[in-house]
Amino acid sequence: MKLPDEAFLLRIYVGINDKHHGVPLYEAIVTRARELNLAGATVLRGVLGYGASSRIHSAKLLDLSVDLPVVIEIVDTEDRLALLLPFVDAHVTEGLVTMEKVRVVGYRHRAGETVQHPA
Repeated sequence: MKLPDEAFLLRIYVGINDKHHGVPLYEAIVTRARELNLAGATVLRGVLGYGASSRIHSAKLLDLSVDLPVVIEIVDTEDRLALLLPFVDAHVTEGLVTMEKVRVVGYRHRAGETVQHPA
């Protein structure tokens, strides 16, 4: 898959404990992105953050209930990312979703590796 020089970055902020049919929501979003054959996705776990509730989420050792922030980043063209937005809209009940234009400097995989995409 080739990405154009100008693409878009979809960022989805959720909690690590958020679920979709018993599966972590971040995993469900990445799985759906893969099913849609989007260019790629990365999940980043935060150590500290807060959102609309203004409640601090922290990875401190003494915290009994840890609901750490998670960021899912997906880069592709705007029209390809638009295919994922209905799923995100339906299942992200708490969080933040942003999209911004990015410049793609490189997108490649190691020579000789087989990249399998769903049919």
